Amino acid sequence: MTDNLQEETPFYKNWTELIQPDRLEVDKDSHSEAYGKFVCQPLERGFATTIGNSLRRILLSSIQGAAITSVRIDGALHEFTAIDGILEDVTEIILNLKEVRLKLNTAEGRTVTIDKKKKGPVSAADIISDGSVEIMNPDQHICTITGDGHFKVELEVKWGKGYRAAELNKSEEHPIGVIPIDSIFTPVRKVQYIVTQARVGQQTDYDKLTIEIHTDGSVTPENALAYAG
Repeated sequence: MTDNLQEETPFYKNWTELIQPDRLEVDKDSHSEAYGKFVCQPLERGFATTIGNSLRRILLSSIQGAAITSVRIDGALHEFTAIDGILEDVTEIILNLKEVRLKLNTAEGRTVTIDKKKKGPVSAADIISDGSVEIMNPDQHICTITGDGHFKVELEVKWGKGYRAAELNKSEEHPIGVIPIDSIFTPVRKVQYIVTQARVGQQTDYDKLTIEIHTDGSVTPENALAYAG
């Protein structure tokens, strides 16, 4: 008797009569390893904006990813150094290294290297790894070797989320010459969503949420959405 009365209360009906999405659609025509478009409907009026905004915040700030956290460049003790035979100074090189997007295939961090003497541009494709680190944007420019220059660098790659300032990447274990850098770990580059009307029977006062997710390719959009949810 008590259970029946409870089920008939307005508070109980708030949940039992709540319209819930009956499907999550993926736009297969535009889908790729770095882009996904998802549609969720129907939703109670106002719910799509709440869910879309929450998912966007989580996707952009709380998904784990890999990034370079420190560098050690032969011939450079600090970031305000010019290297013989290299067109860019260390500050410019660090700015370019921050743009390198990586996928770490191990639970622990790794150290990768570049060792190049040939005159001309150096890009992320020149990073040497044992396969535990994948380069997602190999065309990313790092520096230019001029004349008899020799560019040799060690790059420390670690897991993290969101943004971490160089100061927080410092370690007492770092030897002299290791330069900590700012790290952007999030693999999600852009998220946008729109809210439109959805129909349930003859009623059109429900929401449809369409969300687009752009990643750097180290995580698929559907996995990023699953982690965020």
